[in-house]
Amino acid sequence: MPISEMLLPEFDQEMANTRKLLACVPDDKLSYKPHEKSMVLGRLAGHIAELPSWASHTIDLDELDITPKPGEGFKAYSAPSQEDLLKTFDKNAAAARKAIAGASDEHMAKIWKLIFQGRAVIEMPRAAVLRSVVMNHLIHHRAQLGVYLRLNDVAIPGMYGPSADDGKFF
Repeated sequence: MPISEMLLPEFDQEMANTRKLLACVPDDKLSYKPHEKSMVLGRLAGHIAELPSWASHTIDLDELDITPKPGEGFKAYSAPSQEDLLKTFDKNAAAARKAIAGASDEHMAKIWKLIFQGRAVIEMPRAAVLRSVVMNHLIHHRAQLGVYLRLNDVAIPGMYGPSADDGKFF
């Protein structure tokens, strides 16, 4: 079985779970920040919506240099609304799925690099990047978002079974 076919069921499950949680983000809480070192909720949700695009970068590019160009600052996506958040996520997840589905095993085995300030900070086979830098990273931030939402009394949907808000299995 090709690597892409092994990754896609997990990718599909994680994207569906992520969309369920992003759909809970209330427009009136986008500026919420639980701690001075934390991102605001709109930025955290925006980062989660952006993360599937990293799968496309991983497949389409041999390396990604994230060093800002002189005179240019990094402009992070901060969700202006739940509607825009879901639209952004859906677009990125669909493009990512298409890229993964079209990648050969040979392509998945090639080393991909993340460059920052002239130095490779990640160097791994594309398949490993998709699992760690894309999916695991997204799951990490999705859990953070769940905490932000819980602190704002927003019901949390189950991810791998029911949540405390969903009730019990039986």
